[in-house]
Amino acid sequence: MVLLGCVPCAWIAGVLHPVLYVGLLAGSSVLHAWGSAGKYSLISQMLPPDQRLAANALISSSASASVIVGPAVAGFLAVVVSPAWIIGLDAMSFALLAVQVGRLSGVKAVAAAASVGARRSATGLRLLRSQPELLGILALTWLFNFLYGPVEVALPLHVTDDLHSGASLLGLYWTLFGVGAVLGGLAAGALSKLPHWPVTLGIVAGWGLMLVPFGLGVSTGISLVCFGLGGMIYGPFTALSFTLLQNRTPEAWLTTVLAVRGAALLTASPVGTALGGPLSAAMGPRQVLAASGIATITVAVVATAVRAWGNRRG
Repeated sequence: MVLLGCVPCAWIAGVLHPVLYVGLLAGSSVLHAWGSAGKYSLISQMLPPDQRLAANALISSSASASVIVGPAVAGFLAVVVSPAWIIGLDAMSFALLAVQVGRLSGVKAVAAAASVGARRSATGLRLLRSQPELLGILALTWLFNFLYGPVEVALPLHVTDDLHSGASLLGLYWTLFGVGAVLGGLAAGALSKLPHWPVTLGIVAGWGLMLVPFGLGVSTGISLVCFGLGGMIYGPFTALSFTLLQNRTPEAWLTTVLAVRGAALLTASPVGTALGGPLSAAMGPRQVLAASGIATITVAVVATAVRAWGNRRG
């Protein structure tokens, strides 16, 4: 994100061309993926295993809260100043964060691991293939994000085409989801005493279950409650999936594995979203929401069966 600090400078100089802007966004996205891997690697370095879930929950909850608060603050600032300055302010906040994080213990070890991450990426993929549980976590997370993709397309169409409403109702759906995700994420720390794998699979199945009522033609009020509960159920998933990776990956390889995870997940939701348009046109948005839920439940059931089979073999 610090790269985006060049945006206000280029805007002042009058050289902010769309090609330059897209290039800065692309570079920032690459660095964001590295930063995400380093962030959770740092937690693993600083905290013992029994405290990682709570820390991961706090980070994921803050990210969910930022999705609610950030756009509202940006919308207010855009009325007062140029959007270029808002992007620059965002980049400055990341620069200050980098300075503060650099003072923490464990940063040098994570930075050293990240510096060789690119050279070890192929070996990291081999490590994932040799560790069925790590590969299972990655596959489950990819499918979960992939099946969520069509929801982002079908829900707005459901609001406009099926419910004949507008932006206010759509905003209410996403607000309830976001609030639920924050509350659910904060509650993830209380799940530390429970076995992580069954809880994670239960979250996947529970989110899918909350989408099924859309296909049954329930009232708007019930669907709003379901979507808010779905956000609450979904909330702990990110923290749990990262905790599973942190606890089961050799420390020397954690940054590499997390980087591979981030790169793989970059394709999940966009591919699902791209499929959401044709599916909504062919089936209708309400049916797509229900189908996404049923498919998500199926993934959870299959993953549970595969895990049980693997445990019996072990």
